[in-house]
Amino acid sequence: MLHARGSLLTVDVSDQHAKRTDIDDVLERTVGGRATATALAHDRIPFDADPFGPENRAYLSTGPLQQSQMSFTGRMNMTALSPLTDGLASTNAGGYLSRNFADTGISVLEIVGESDDLVAIHVTDSGVEFEAVPELENALVPEVSSYMAETRDLGPENCIAIGPAGENLVRFASVMTFDSRAFGRGGLGAVLGSKNVKCVTFEGDSAPDIEVPSIQSEIHREAAQSDDRMKRQGTTGGTEFINDNFSLPTRYFDDYSFEHADQIGGNAVEEKKYKKGACSACAYACKLPTRDEETGLETEGPEFETVYSFGSLQGVDDIVDVMKSNELCDVLGMDTISAGVTIAAYLKSEDAFGDADLAHELVEKIAYREGVGDTLAEGVHRCHDELGVDDYTVKGMEFAAHDGRVLHGQGLSYAVANRGADHMYAGMLSLEYSGELDPEGTLGKAETLVHEENASAFRDTGIVCAFGGEYVTDERLETLFDAPIDQLLAVGAKTVTRERHFNNQRGFDVSDDGTPYELPDLEAAIGEYYEARGWSENGVVPEGTLEPVSISAD
Repeated sequence: MLHARGSLLTVDVSDQHAKRTDIDDVLERTVGGRATATALAHDRIPFDADPFGPENRAYLSTGPLQQSQMSFTGRMNMTALSPLTDGLASTNAGGYLSRNFADTGISVLEIVGESDDLVAIHVTDSGVEFEAVPELENALVPEVSSYMAETRDLGPENCIAIGPAGENLVRFASVMTFDSRAFGRGGLGAVLGSKNVKCVTFEGDSAPDIEVPSIQSEIHREAAQSDDRMKRQGTTGGTEFINDNFSLPTRYFDDYSFEHADQIGGNAVEEKKYKKGACSACAYACKLPTRDEETGLETEGPEFETVYSFGSLQGVDDIVDVMKSNELCDVLGMDTISAGVTIAAYLKSEDAFGDADLAHELVEKIAYREGVGDTLAEGVHRCHDELGVDDYTVKGMEFAAHDGRVLHGQGLSYAVANRGADHMYAGMLSLEYSGELDPEGTLGKAETLVHEENASAFRDTGIVCAFGGEYVTDERLETLFDAPIDQLLAVGAKTVTRERHFNNQRGFDVSDDGTPYELPDLEAAIGEYYEARGWSENGVVPEGTLEPVSISAD
């Protein structure tokens, strides 16, 4: 089976020590990306670790396809114990980092410990350097990039960084790369902040030689020739369709549709798009560099999830206001979904829907934990009682746009997902939007959900962009990875089970699987899901199901 190559680089920021370890045997079994990082995290992070403690470990990992020149491969994975959900969380980001990361000769970076001073870590193929960077305290993400350009002659494509939100331990802080691409969900930016790590740079010329099958050229050509609307409008292209035919959560979930969706949807975004944008080696080019000529505001996006969280959910109907929210979150280093939903909860508590100026003010207050921002920085689950609003989260994670109250299979997915209310954990929403799966009802959908979770986990392992599904089919995955699809899905299944087992050891069980709204037969459907997974009726992975695959922690 095709798998990533390169050592594990462990960086202990407590004593500024770095060590490379051969993990070929781990990579042979886990391929790379999310599966490898999850295996390492499961075996090396103590089950009773504090997400903000020095014993938590953050993993940045690449897959074998990042050594190709194929479209849909410009992505990387990040994994850690989440301060938002208190369980293991993985997230991935696009951009131009992955090839520079691989050039250092490693497949996984592991960061552990806690630095006394704010530091930048510089990883090359010849070693690791630690640099105290007090001048970057509370620096915006683009300011970090400028500093690295001036002092190291490195671009944002060589760097991961956190903004003020990460330093101030906002529970939904992002790790950013290329200034505008986010390892967004789960608050992993706050994990780096707790370790006093402002940024990590990567530079070298020692990428391992991985021979990727020639079918990559066919995939790349098809991506270049595609005229898909995604290439013009990104994920916002479906805004009006979803609003008209399903649900676009509005005014903190009080309403199911937004009367001004056309003013913040795909056409409105496309009108502001002024050039093409892509990720490394990708000809699909679905990113959205946008600019408002009147104000001079520039950003990348907003994508659909931000149109929802800072648009309809807040009752904001001006695309420029949503663009500004997007840009503030990027430069301050925050997940736009959790930030937008949390602010929407506050607007509801203040009867202030539609107040975009207040929303922008709150973004900044959250990042610096100023005033009410200190409360909101904890996320909806921890502050909803104080605000007097419903807790629209699962496992502490704020909901993505795709409404489980209408898409019942997606609602089931939210209920049981190890990561919480995240739309990327499984692909139920696309099946229900397309009509391939009836949106009504939860019973009988467990087997499909298990398949979609396993497929998503392997996609994040390879690593293949979620938008490559039409091009990177199961048959092509078999060719690319030189293995039958069942074997690939088994890697995904083990990854999901490792996440669940880790969370079980932290006390997660059936009581954590559910939604804040009623769904038909949900309890029975969750039981069907456990049975399909081979877990207990309490949602617990039976002992002996997993064997350690990684090296033990030092």
